[in-house]
Amino acid sequence: MPDNPNASAWRELFATDTWPDSRAWPGVLLPLQQAFAALGTDPAPAQTKAWQPRLARALLQLDLPPWRISQLLSDHNDWLYRRAIGDALAEMAQQGWGAPPCGFCVLCLGSGARHESLLGPDQDNAMIIEDYPDARHTAIDTWFQSLGERFTARLHEYGIPLCNGNVMARWPSWRKRSHEWQQQLQLWTGRRVVKLVQLSNILLDFAPVYGDAALASGLRSQALALMPRAGLFLHEMATLLDETPVALDRFDRLHGDGRDAPHARALNLKAQGLLVLQGAARLLVLLHGIAAVDTRSRLRALAEAGVLDLAQAQRLVEALNQLQALLLRAQLEAVAAGRAPDAWIDQGRLNEADCSRLRQSLQAIRDFQRQAVAAI
Repeated sequence: MPDNPNASAWRELFATDTWPDSRAWPGVLLPLQQAFAALGTDPAPAQTKAWQPRLARALLQLDLPPWRISQLLSDHNDWLYRRAIGDALAEMAQQGWGAPPCGFCVLCLGSGARHESLLGPDQDNAMIIEDYPDARHTAIDTWFQSLGERFTARLHEYGIPLCNGNVMARWPSWRKRSHEWQQQLQLWTGRRVVKLVQLSNILLDFAPVYGDAALASGLRSQALALMPRAGLFLHEMATLLDETPVALDRFDRLHGDGRDAPHARALNLKAQGLLVLQGAARLLVLLHGIAAVDTRSRLRALAEAGVLDLAQAQRLVEALNQLQALLLRAQLEAVAAGRAPDAWIDQGRLNEADCSRLRQSLQAIRDFQRQAVAAI
């Protein structure tokens, strides 16, 4: 397995709250420098979100692999989150709301938390609020409701749309005190209910993006502590995973399920590839008490724990790399043609080598899926 995929100087690009100053960068970074120069030194957040395809193309010119570009796009989205929350807090202070009444932590969920986003993600977020007395609930929750509404509205204006499923901190279901989140997890993991497992699949991939990260660490510890007693829940999670086919037919030929497909050759690599791999990795790390969040780190940790052998883990990392590469290429082509980026690729545009590799990748993911389901 390669070294820690998160340990890279590239991850410093959007690590601070100020916009990167590219003027003193060395000439070897010219494509990236030119991309930043096109925005100026203090661009509006919405400008920077719309500019992400140019950022991705510049990074490809510098020979960065698409999986690393995915991390940097996710890092930039984190930068937009911090900007939106910081500006919302400043606005509230100016309007007389005062400082936050207690500690809090905003979480990114799903692909944003795993730092595996490509172009065009919507919002998935939540909020943990430090425990406070019930008698203060109306005043304190009203304060944080206002914060949640303001920062999610700003993100929407920036170009990260509101979540159609309402998985956002503006709603009480995704904004709770620390002990309430613990109770929620106990409820969700204590029963075999499809909807509760689906909600848990969203929540259990989380990462702090603003505020007190210790609140997020506490929630992760609580979640992992619940899993040894959550047999029915894990069985239902495995059942849902088993019902999701990869994009292969029974003869191992590339084949989509046809659901909402824009044309006959379309493959939804997110629904019938990435989500299967990510779901299998999530299921196994929960089963084995592993705290890693991103899929590469999860595969590495599963190999180190002896759950996977090194060769299998490496094959799965390579499969993840290929699916992200194909999707990023398709999304950049869509943007260049004036279309919105989505999760579809056209298998008719793949050459023979790409088709062969994609079949092998999906076979490896299917085998991993079966292994994860059988482990429960």
